[in-house]
Amino acid sequence: MTHIRIATRKSPLALWQAEWVSAELERLFPGTTTELVKIVTKGDKILDVPLAKVGGKGLFTKEIDEALLDGRADIAVHSMKDVPTELPAGTSIRAHPKREDPRDIYATVTGGDLDSLPEDATIGTSSLRRIAQINAKYPKFKCVSIRGNIQTRRNKLGTEVDAVILAAAGIKRMGMQDQMHGYLEVGDVLPAVAQGTLGIQTKDDNDEVNRMVDALNDAETVFRTQAERAFLARLEGGCQVPIGAYATLDGENLHLDGLVGSVDGKTLIRRQVSGSKHDAESLGIQLADTILDLGAREILQALYESQGNG
Repeated sequence: MTHIRIATRKSPLALWQAEWVSAELERLFPGTTTELVKIVTKGDKILDVPLAKVGGKGLFTKEIDEALLDGRADIAVHSMKDVPTELPAGTSIRAHPKREDPRDIYATVTGGDLDSLPEDATIGTSSLRRIAQINAKYPKFKCVSIRGNIQTRRNKLGTEVDAVILAAAGIKRMGMQDQMHGYLEVGDVLPAVAQGTLGIQTKDDNDEVNRMVDALNDAETVFRTQAERAFLARLEGGCQVPIGAYATLDGENLHLDGLVGSVDGKTLIRRQVSGSKHDAESLGIQLADTILDLGAREILQALYESQGNG
């Protein structure tokens, strides 16, 4: 009988995701038992500073990586949009289950769409990607940084902000759709790389666990994630940069839409590329190179210097 220890953050959403993986493994492999290893990450501890100013990669993953490497856990469950493009040696993201809704979702004090808000409305979000695109589409609004789990951020509506924008995937997993008022469609606001996708990380030499985790893979989600993360890696972007990407599949054809923007929203560089799904990584690299040559290199360099990471 196999017992699998699953490393996870302690937020309600992270626990839901880890418990879902736990239930799937026990369902697919009868007799298997699981337990959650709950871990507090640096990103969970620092809540009074915008993420972009905390600096460093792996804000929500480093301590979980350590639990995997030192043997406290056998697998780790991550939201892929939090995972750096470089992983600790000896570990891999082994599986991506089927992707949840990739869009952003919002709630407003008016109960209507964003256009129903007054000119000087404050929009709460912790994401520079969202801020850049909202500033471009709604320059009359003021974006302010809000931190905490999705319940905490949703509860700031009406007290600290006039609207809040969150990832639809987390809202749906937590059953909070009735607290929200509308979606930002991908055509208007590109999501974060791999938004809505889970990643299950394992040690490369753990053959038995790897065989089991492989069963959780969704092939379509894997191709889409490969393309989006190759785009991010080529841009050398971390979690807290104004980068968006979204890949879709149509049969064997993969279409990738990517964006880099200035935080003030005055410059958005957005382009697309299509090709075989089997070339997912090279398509991501190709699109990143195109966008870098169009001015994204200067945007990102200026941002890193302003954050002290340049």
